[in-house]
Parts: sequence; C-alpha cells; structure tokens
Amino acid sequence: MKSSICNFSEIAPVKKVLLHRPGDEFSNLTPNSLNRLLFDEIPYLKVAQQEHDAFANALRAEGVEVVYVTDLVAEALDAGGRTVRKKFIEQFVAEAGVTSAKLAKYCFEYLNSFKDNRDLVKKCIAGTDITELKKIRNISGFYATRDIGRMILDPIPNIYCPRDPIATIGHGATLHHMWAATRNRESMFFDYVFKYHPFYDDVKLYYDRTEPYSIEGGDVQVLSREVIAIGISQRTEPDAIATFAKNLFKDKNNTFKYVLAIDIPDERSFMHLDTVMTRIDVDKFAVQDAIMDISTIYEITKGTGGELDIVEIHQSLQKVLEKYLHLNKVELIKCGNGRRIDAEREQWSDGVNLFCVKPGVVTAYDRNFVTNEALRKHGIRVIEIPSSELSRGRGGTHCMTMALVREEEER
Repeated sequence: MKSSICNFSEIAPVKKVLLHRPGDEFSNLTPNSLNRLLFDEIPYLKVAQQEHDAFANALRAEGVEVVYVTDLVAEALDAGGRTVRKKFIEQFVAEAGVTSAKLAKYCFEYLNSFKDNRDLVKKCIAGTDITELKKIRNISGFYATRDIGRMILDPIPNIYCPRDPIATIGHGATLHHMWAATRNRESMFFDYVFKYHPFYDDVKLYYDRTEPYSIEGGDVQVLSREVIAIGISQRTEPDAIATFAKNLFKDKNNTFKYVLAIDIPDERSFMHLDTVMTRIDVDKFAVQDAIMDISTIYEITKGTGGELDIVEIHQSLQKVLEKYLHLNKVELIKCGNGRRIDAEREQWSDGVNLFCVKPGVVTAYDRNFVTNEALRKHGIRVIEIPSSELSRGRGGTHCMTMALVREEEER
C-alpha cells in the first residue's frame, strides 16, 4: 500500500516539502486591503520571488525535493477532468464571497477562459478585478459599485505559508477550517488535492474543513511518534483540538499517544505555536520568552467510550518536553539570546519560526542575526535565507513549508 505522506517528527530528515512561490497576489495587495487580507505591509514581488527561490534552492542543496501548491492543485484538476474543474471554479467563486449572480457568472466565464489548469490556479490565487472581467464582458460599473476595494475576487497572499491550511501527521493529514474567511479558500485547494490527485487520494484526514471550529497548521507540531503539540491560540480553538484528537485516537494504525495542548497569548504577534516555539534538534528547541511563562498545558489521551481524558499538567514547559520526549535534558534557546529588545524585534520577524531540515540543521531568516548566532553557539547549523520582503508577511521558514515526507527515524 502506497503512503504519500510520512511525518513522525519535526526534526527527522526531510525528503519532500511543499512550498508556494509568491505570485501576482502580492502585487494585488493595497493599503486598503491589508487588514482584511491579514498582511501588515506590501512586499515587493520581484525581490520576494528571488528570496523564495533562494530558499527553495537551499532546500534542494540539502537533498530535499520541492513541490509547489499550484502544481499539486493543477494536477488534481487535470486528473478530475471537466466536471471537477467546473465544480472547482463554481465553488471558488462562491467562497470568494461573490453574492451577485451576474458577477458570479462573469467570474466563472473569466476563470474558465484559462485553459491550462496551472494558469487557472495561479489566477485564482492572484485575484481578479473588474477591468479583467470587462475583457470578456461589457460590464456596467453598476455591478461593481459594491465590490470590496477594487477586486471582485480577492487575492490570496497568505498561501505562501502552506503550513496553515493543512498539517501532515504520521501517514495522514488535517484539512483546516481557517480562522479568517479569506484563508478558507486555501484549504479548499487542498480539499481537491486530497480528493482527486492520484498520488494523494490515499491520505487519511483527521480533521476536515467542514468542521465548525478553526484550527491552523502553524499551531500543529509533530514532536515524536508518540506526541503532537498543538497551540491553543488566536486561530486554533480548544474544540478543534478535541475533535482532532478524537479522530486521531480512533485510527487503529495511529502511533500517537499524547496530544499536548499548549495555551499561548491571544495576540497577533503570537498567532501560532510556531511563532514562539519550534523543535530544532533531538534535545533543543528555539523559544520566545513568552512561552517560558506558560502555566497551562493540557495532556490529552484516549479515554473510554470514544471520549478523551484531559488533564492539566503542573510543570514547566522544559520539564514537560523532557518527560514526553524521554530526554534527560532539553535546551531552550531563547529568541534574541534572551535580551528583551532583540527578542521583541526578532520575534516580530519570526526569529524562532525555523524549519528543521534534519536534527541540528535549520533554515532561518538572515535578518534575525542575534537569534541565529545564539543557535550556532548551541551547535545548530543555520542556513540563512534572504528575507527583506518575505518577512513582511509575518511568516518564517516554518510557515513557508509543509513537510510531506520525512524519514521515519530522527537519526
């Protein structure tokens, strides 16, 4: 039986990783749309693409196969044929919030005019404005007077962080109900991948985007074959964690025994668990000071009758990690090397949001030089990525990746 997904540890050597190269969606951001689309600044696309290409090439230099979101979705549509493609476009327009039946029809016609499915997917992500629709229809401005900003179909700039709409767990995955409506279109893309892509249609889902509770992949970290950590955050609800845990423990082939739910500050700068903690070696974690003071961690295990046993743990984060990972000692390496000003500045540009290529080897933004030097002093090899523009989207190298295949052992 084939297994297209394999992820039993955040630090096991990665073999295949999912990325999204930024496209015209960055150029379709405006000052008026930033807040709605969850961006703080407008990145310069040309430089952002150069930086992202450098990141992808750095991963390839480590022997990692890189695959892209647009390719996987397009391949799923190719495999599904005309009926699936039609359904995809109709659903995309509906989920983009187009309420006018006439405009929805025009949007469908315009998107359907892209004959190559890769071009279609790229256009869905880039967004569509009224002037583009006028290329195929003589549309009166009357129908666009209530459009949001100048876009009929909003761009999807956050998809350069494919960590969030899905998470790979063991040989399965979770498909997420995103916190913000604008990002739910990202998980829609992966719904088609898991249903129609011939290589990924075997994936068992432990959470589905139709669930009512929000959960995002930046909060999900597979720590070992036994332990999954999930942040209770601004964007992941306790009920979502409970639903996921029940589904996980129902799987007779599941190896995971514990879900650790970690409460983190409900703030924009701490939106996900991976903004305050990532595992980077067998016995090392990069952390932000804020998580050191957390007093509420819950152990979730399989109970009787399909229920869950949920127990509050009264130990420090360090002690909890040592216990559940069966380690004598865990080192917590602080963002900014523990200096408050450096920590606050570098946490804002994802100083501890690190993607581990293999134990003791991480990718990191070059701008976080204080944290990177602290990591090196603790024996970590840091592969620095240029980041003047990528960092503007508030997503680090952990956010920009989703490991599809890692070796089953950490080595």
